[in-house]
Amino acid sequence: MSETKPASEAKPLLPVVDYMQVAANGEGFLQGLKCSKCDAVYIDTRVHCAKCAARNSMQPYRLANTGKLFAFTVVQRSYPGIPVPFVSAIVDLDGGGTLKGNLINVDPDPTKIKSGMPVELIYKQAPWGDEKGNNYLMFYFSPVGAKK
Repeated sequence: MSETKPASEAKPLLPVVDYMQVAANGEGFLQGLKCSKCDAVYIDTRVHCAKCAARNSMQPYRLANTGKLFAFTVVQRSYPGIPVPFVSAIVDLDGGGTLKGNLINVDPDPTKIKSGMPVELIYKQAPWGDEKGNNYLMFYFSPVGAKK
């Protein structure tokens, strides 16, 4: 007989990348940095702005959950255990920042995917955990209005 933990004892989902935050309610969001001098947006950690060279001008900035598909590829071969095909995408987020991730809720047919199409971020539990029993929260891109 398997035993499940009460919700109060369940471990919270951990962010899969260091620029993802998980709010107390379990919802995910992405946090980057924005230069207070020139408004350039970055996702990585840095102490100076690559655009205007200002030092110590980087402020936490909550990234948008929407953007436009910049580029994509349909992956046909991957590591063992990773189902293919899947769509690997680069997205320019509204308000700044560019991310790479998987595009879901779309047929992996290049003729049905268009650069520039509006997408939104979807947060889901990763389909894997670690040896310590931790579960992770991942982000994906989905066409705006797609069935989830």
